[in-house]
Amino acid sequence: MDLYIYDHCPFCVKARMIFGLRDVPVTLQTLLNDDAETPTRLVGEKKVPILEFEDGHTVDESLDIVQCIDSEAEGVKVLDGPRNQEIERWVKASGDTVIKLFIPRVPRAPLGEFATPEAAEYFTRNKEATFGSFDTLLAQTPELLVDLERWLNELDALIQSPEAVNGVLSMDDIELFPVLRQLSLVEGVKYPKNVEAYRQAMSQLANVPLHDEIAVAA
Repeated sequence: MDLYIYDHCPFCVKARMIFGLRDVPVTLQTLLNDDAETPTRLVGEKKVPILEFEDGHTVDESLDIVQCIDSEAEGVKVLDGPRNQEIERWVKASGDTVIKLFIPRVPRAPLGEFATPEAAEYFTRNKEATFGSFDTLLAQTPELLVDLERWLNELDALIQSPEAVNGVLSMDDIELFPVLRQLSLVEGVKYPKNVEAYRQAMSQLANVPLHDEIAVAA
C-alpha cells in the first residue's frame, strides 16, 4: 500500500497514525505541494491523504483511511476506545492559536513537500490568502505562546496516560496528536509534564516523528 501525504498536514498525520498504532506496513509517498497531477490522477482532485492499494483501489479521506485499516487489522480497535468530550472541545477551542503559530512556519521548514522553491511559494501564496501575511503572524509569536501555555496547561489535566489520552486508545488520540505534532514545528513551546510525556509516547506508538529538531523560530 502507498499513502500519499504532505509531511506537515494534520489530516495526513491522522491517516499515518493508524498504520503505526495497528502495526500495518505502508509506504509513504510525499508529494510536492504544487503537484496537482498525481492526486488528480488518483482521485480526481488535488487532495491528500490518499491511500492506494496494490490493485489500484484508493481511499481519500483521513478518517475513512483510519476506519478502513482499523477495521481490517487484528487486535484491539482504536475506533472502539472511550472518548472524552473535553478533548474534542479542547482541540476546537485551541485551534485558532495553534494554526496562527503553525501555518507561517510550515514553508520555512525542510519538509519534502517543499523540496522546490515553487512548491513553497505555492503554499505561501494560497495560505496567506486565507490566514493573512505570514510575517504578521510570526510577529504575533510572543503573545500567541502565552495563550498557548494556558491551553497546554488545560490539556495537561485531561491526559490520563502517555500511551492514550483517555487511558485506552481511541479516536481522541487520532484527533489530538496531530495538533501536538503541529506545535512541534514551533520553536519555544513549553510543554507541561503530562503533555510532553504523551506527545513523545504517541509519536513512538504511531511511528510519526515529531518536528522538534527542525522547529522554526519567529
